[in-house]
Amino acid sequence: MDISPTGGPDGPAADCPLVEVVAAYLPRLTEFAFEPGLVAAVDQHAAAVRDALIPAPRRGGPGVTLTTTAGAAGSTPVRREDLADYVLGFTDWLAETEWIEPVGHDFATLRLTAVCWLVREHDLLNG
Repeated sequence: MDISPTGGPDGPAADCPLVEVVAAYLPRLTEFAFEPGLVAAVDQHAAAVRDALIPAPRRGGPGVTLTTTAGAAGSTPVRREDLADYVLGFTDWLAETEWIEPVGHDFATLRLTAVCWLVREHDLLNG
């Protein structure tokens, strides 16, 4: 799936903060094949982000899992605007704490990788 902004660098998502995060952290999703524990960690972070963005009534309440795709019955898609706002706040916090990306995985890299997973699963940069 191509998750680049529609229409190239001037597409509708070109100025979205998600583009920069996807460019930096999407390659980490390829590590899933080699690190099974990473899948679980990223899934937990994605669930936490989704819970922060989507109130329980809109989510459909308990029992709705993140592993369903955006179009699946019973799932509520994450909205690009909501996730972009979340990313702006999170990356501002990282800048304030003078965070430096480690070689491995820490809380921030897992969270940003989860954001990429959500962008991909909900097709947030196309259209």
